[in-house]
Amino acid sequence: MYRTVIFDLDGTLLDTLDDLTTSVNFALASFSLLTRTREEIRSFVGNGIANLITRAIGYEHPHFSEVLQTFREYYGVHCKEKTKEYDGVTALLTELKARGVQTAVVSNKADFAVKKLAGEYFPDLLKEAVGENEAAGIAKKPAPDSLLTVMKNLNAEKETTVYIGDSEVDIQTANNAGVDCISVVWGFKDETFLKENGAKTLVKAPREILKFCDCAR
Repeated sequence: MYRTVIFDLDGTLLDTLDDLTTSVNFALASFSLLTRTREEIRSFVGNGIANLITRAIGYEHPHFSEVLQTFREYYGVHCKEKTKEYDGVTALLTELKARGVQTAVVSNKADFAVKKLAGEYFPDLLKEAVGENEAAGIAKKPAPDSLLTVMKNLNAEKETTVYIGDSEVDIQTANNAGVDCISVVWGFKDETFLKENGAKTLVKAPREILKFCDCAR
């Protein structure tokens, strides 16, 4: 039974795809570049915003830095206009807290956006919420650095910790950290893709996660 449950954010707790799509396309249009479809953006996310923009226009594009900065600024203001939690997420986090299970978020999303969204949607339900911060020398997922740091801060043991996400990056991150992984099928990657990328435990609704967690109250 798990006593510490650490979640990815985008595609796991929150459906952020519409705001990400709008923000990427605002940045692209600002430089008269071809905009991208929602499904294209879905396939681009998961490895941080620099990689998101790289996949949208290519790292060698002469306006790459400007497009990235425009995205950062626009998304920082508009990151929660269309974003919504997946059905049952708040109920899950509330029940986990009631059972004495520690919860946190580790994401490849920019740290400022992770903290803003986690505080807005899940106040007092997460012990920590951290995002990508390579500028501080912390490698992003699938490197285990940020996950292991949060586990250390929570005094969490590997044997009773699980990482929950919606992508192959989350599976790799859990493996690299030496903890179990649960993959959710309601996010940005489908069940077939997750299985092909090593998913061993899958859930179709947030409430299913409770059966894996400490039931002590």
